Parts: sequence; structure tokens; C-alpha cells
Amino acid sequence: MKILLLNQTFYPDNAATAQHLVDLAIELVQRNHSVDVVSDIRSYDDRNKLLPRVETYKGVRIHRIGTTAFGKKSKFHRGLDYLSFNISLLFKMLSLPRYDCVIGLTTPPWISFFGVMFCKIKGGRFTHWAMDVNPDEAVKLGWVKHGSFFYRLLNAWACFTYEKSNKIIALDRYMAGLIRSKGINSNKICIIPPWAHDDIKPISHKENVFRKKYKLEDKFIVMYSGNFSICHPINTVLESARALRNDHQIVFVFIGGGVRLDEILEYKETYKLDNIIYLPYQEREDLKYSLPAADLHIVSMGDDYVGIVHPSKIYGILQSGRPFVLIGPKNCAIGDIIANHRIGYQVEHNDVRGLLQIVDKVRMLSESEKREIARKSYALSTNQFSRKHSINLIINAIHNSTIL
Repeated sequence: MKILLLNQTFYPDNAATAQHLVDLAIELVQRNHSVDVVSDIRSYDDRNKLLPRVETYKGVRIHRIGTTAFGKKSKFHRGLDYLSFNISLLFKMLSLPRYDCVIGLTTPPWISFFGVMFCKIKGGRFTHWAMDVNPDEAVKLGWVKHGSFFYRLLNAWACFTYEKSNKIIALDRYMAGLIRSKGINSNKICIIPPWAHDDIKPISHKENVFRKKYKLEDKFIVMYSGNFSICHPINTVLESARALRNDHQIVFVFIGGGVRLDEILEYKETYKLDNIIYLPYQEREDLKYSLPAADLHIVSMGDDYVGIVHPSKIYGILQSGRPFVLIGPKNCAIGDIIANHRIGYQVEHNDVRGLLQIVDKVRMLSESEKREIARKSYALSTNQFSRKHSINLIINAIHNSTIL
């Protein structure tokens, strides 16, 4: 088939949606499909960095479109970048040929609306890969007022996209339920979770070059690795770091980027916390060292964002074989993993005492207990949440949407 993929980020960006889309695109090429991608000419992390306008990566043809570079300083600036991308996308699609299948993600919001319209005009089937749900997220973020004219307009666009999509891929049952609540036929919704990188494996701390590189060989590392998003509150982690400031064996390592980065750095500076270390996003090939370097991983899920976003970082954590704690509600996708597979820990937001108790509990684990956690986590990741399994499900959905 001739397949077109639509998303703001793609190779070489390190955003989660980019990495998952790259994995899918490469697999489609390896199965002899013809694959084109339309993405942003500006880097996701550095809006002033320009990428090649046209590039071929592992058989995938990448077409990058011009956008503004206001960045993430405010929701207004980010909105302008989103708007410029959608306008450029509209003009780009006028010159594109017909495709058998178009797959649209959700960055920027309503990119899939243009994908649906493209298929209506030129033919082909459309698959909506829902990495989040809008305008619900925009309402929770305070960007859009529920019930306003703008909300009703954006919601109408979203519902039109769902109704006209041949297939909708939701990341968990909560997201699928939210989409169904908008009056969408459940028969077209597939629940397919994301996945981790195949090369992430449990490795011992003694063999881990990440620990050696940052001189953390003898430390107990509490790690938050990923997007510092509004959807993932970090105040409980920061307050726990302050409570443990005098325990020189424990360090809190934050790896990634996002709108909460300044909050982390300001907290560290305000309270003079030497036990907080910040590092930028790691290159994809380095994740196999950074994730297993942790002794305890943090996964944060905002109460109001269940079903709207999905913390895909959990799959890399599972594959690394390290213990994790969910800071957030029990009734969410990560809570389901904890309950169904008896793995991981959970505390509510603002329960600093509870988090400190879990840190102590993990510190007291025996070597045999750690090995059992690693075995169980890695087995779960490679069996139920593997890259091969999830991509096979997506490709089956694509084929089915094409022949219906």
C-alpha cells in the first residue's frame, strides 16, 4: 500500500510520538509498503534548529513543512506554532497524491481533521492514532473554557474526525471510553498500547555506563525520565527530594524536558538541593543505559487527565526491569498494570510520606527480590507490551480499515 503518516514530530526528534511513529514507519517499509511522512521542519526540542526539508530515512520519505518558532513560552506561543503547522499542512496536502491509507496522530491537535478531509477529497482510508484526546485536554489545561463557542467548534471538529475515521487507535481502555462517550461507534475503536525500545534490558549497576558517566555508582537513584508535562504533576517528587536532602546516598534524577522544567530547576535553586540532578533527553541509543540506572522510577498521572493522555514511559520502565511507583489515581492504565500483574507501587498526589515509605521499602529489597522484579517486569514488557506485538496489531488495523 501507499501510506501517508501525519505528525508534527518524527525522526530525529526524541518525543515519544515521534519514536513510536518511526518504529511503525520502518516496519511498514520492511513489509514492502511505500511510506511518506509529513512533519515539522523545526526540531521539537529546539524550535530554532531547522531539519532538512526533504529526507529519506531507512526507506521512509520525510517531507517537512515550515512553521513558526515561538516555542513553549506560553500557551499562546505554542498555539501559534500549532496554527502555523496546520496551515502549512493544508497547503502541502494540496500537492500530495492519493494514498491507500493515511494515519494521523494528535500533535498538533486536529491534524487528523485535515487527514480525514484529505481522504474524503482524494480517496483512501483514514486511521486516527489517538495519543491524547482534545479538546478535553485543552479544557483541563485551562486553554479553552468548557461550553464556550471555541470549545464547541473544536469539539465538533474532533467528533467529525472520529466519525469519519475508518479506524481509531486508543492507547488504553479509559481513552477508548472517553472517545465512545462522544457518540462514536465502539466497533471502529481498537485499544493498542504503545511499546518500549527492543534494546532496553535489565543490566546490573556495575555494568551501567550511565552511572559511571555521572559518578552515581554508589547512589540510590530515584528517576523521573520523560516529558515534564502539566498532565504529570511533580510536586510530590520535589517535596520528597527536599525531605531527603540530608540523606547523601539518595539522588533524584530528572531526565527530559517540557513546560515543568523551570519548576524543577527553580525548586532545586530555591531550596539549594544538591540531591536533584537534571539531564536533558537522552539519545534513543542511550536509553538502554539511562533507564536501568534507576533504583526506583517515578510515573506521574494527573487525576484529571485519565483517559486524555497515556504515560507511555511505563513500557520502557518495565523493560528496564526496575521498580516503579505510580503517583496518581488507582483507576488509570498504570493502575491497571499494578493491580492486574501485582507489580509496582502506587501513592496519591501530595502523599509525600507515602512516597518516602516506598523509597525506604525499595532500598530494603534483597538482591533476590530485585532480580524477581526485573524478571517479572521484563517478561511482561516483552510478552504483552512488546514492539512487535503492538505494531502487528496496528498494521492489522490499517489493513482492515483499507479493505472494509
